[in-house]
Amino acid sequence: MTERPLPPGLHPETLAVRQALPRSPWGEHCEALFMTSSFIQPDCATAAARFANQQEGYTYSRTSNPTVSSFEQRLAALEGTECAVATSTGMSAILLVALTTLQAGDHLVASQSMFGSTIKLLGSEMARFGVDTTFVPQTDAAAWKAAIRPNTKLLFAETPTNPLTDLCDIQELADIAHNHGALLVVDNSFATPILQRPTQLGADVVVHAGTKFLDGQGRVMIGAVCGRLNLVDKVMGTFLRSGGLNAAAYNAWTAMKGLETLSLRVKAQSAAALELATWLEGHPQVARVYYPGLKSHPQHALAMRQQNGMGGGVLSFDVKAPAEQGAEVLRTRAFHVIDSTRVCSLTANLGDVKTTIVHPASTSHGRLSEEQRQAAGIGQGLVRVSVGLEHLDDLKADLLRGLDTLD
Repeated sequence: MTERPLPPGLHPETLAVRQALPRSPWGEHCEALFMTSSFIQPDCATAAARFANQQEGYTYSRTSNPTVSSFEQRLAALEGTECAVATSTGMSAILLVALTTLQAGDHLVASQSMFGSTIKLLGSEMARFGVDTTFVPQTDAAAWKAAIRPNTKLLFAETPTNPLTDLCDIQELADIAHNHGALLVVDNSFATPILQRPTQLGADVVVHAGTKFLDGQGRVMIGAVCGRLNLVDKVMGTFLRSGGLNAAAYNAWTAMKGLETLSLRVKAQSAAALELATWLEGHPQVARVYYPGLKSHPQHALAMRQQNGMGGGVLSFDVKAPAEQGAEVLRTRAFHVIDSTRVCSLTANLGDVKTTIVHPASTSHGRLSEEQRQAAGIGQGLVRVSVGLEHLDDLKADLLRGLDTLD
């Protein structure tokens, strides 16, 4: 059917609801879910032209699918990038970037404070293919600059980091990367395009674990890479289709529905997280709270400038322990706080409308060595909370079950 095209200059909230492929001839209001492995061709000549990329059209869902294309268009519109490609998971998005921008003999610089699986992938798995990685403190721009070598091709940052919410100045890192002929890749899973658009601050590529805030209800696994057409679509997209890292149609459709409420959720979760973090700072059994929205956060000013004046929906805190007590005592006390909850979900996922709580040192960062965890600042007393949409009084009461009963 013929549709009236969207006008230019629409706000992100509108694009999150309206941007997609044109409707089918049936005129469905909700975007269609195309659950098919392949597409029938009208004749051999058309099939040959489409398979040779000489004519637009769908052939096989590993290479392209209308539902996946709609999700990609919508996310690219939100990120303000020329294009996006959807992947099976957030980690496959990072793998896609690494495999298409690096080769044997190359070097990359990355934050030492990132998600544990990202550290393992970039530091250990890529080493098997002859790629060397230097990990540096997230907030030390001088360390990033000093780590660059003549063969450095990539700088990889996660801002805010998981779980300590460290930030990096994206513009500053972009300048460092570009002055040395390298690319800057930013994992935007925590902030989402509602809080920050990294490419507008100089980043070349944005990656997402769409399983988190983009979906928002913990339903599906999906990832994405956003950026320039000649890099993300022509280079990364080609490898994605050949390597089978693509997102499934159902997962893309589900995440696309999540994008429609992304702005509402992220803003509400950020407001709730700020109130909860402020409250936790005043509890006698809490040693420290990590949350960019707090004035006590060392990068609060940067967060307010770079993240649209909000801190995001994730916070962490250290459980206090009696003086001169070791890691095992801290671990036991953190476990007690987490195990005492009844409302929060004990799961490593985040960005959900349901509040989740987890012990990073034994879960998301459990595969790292103790040395790596210490370098990242992740102690045994650390607890991470991804704030959902429950009533704050209920969340506070839930945390008090454990905090108020610590010996």
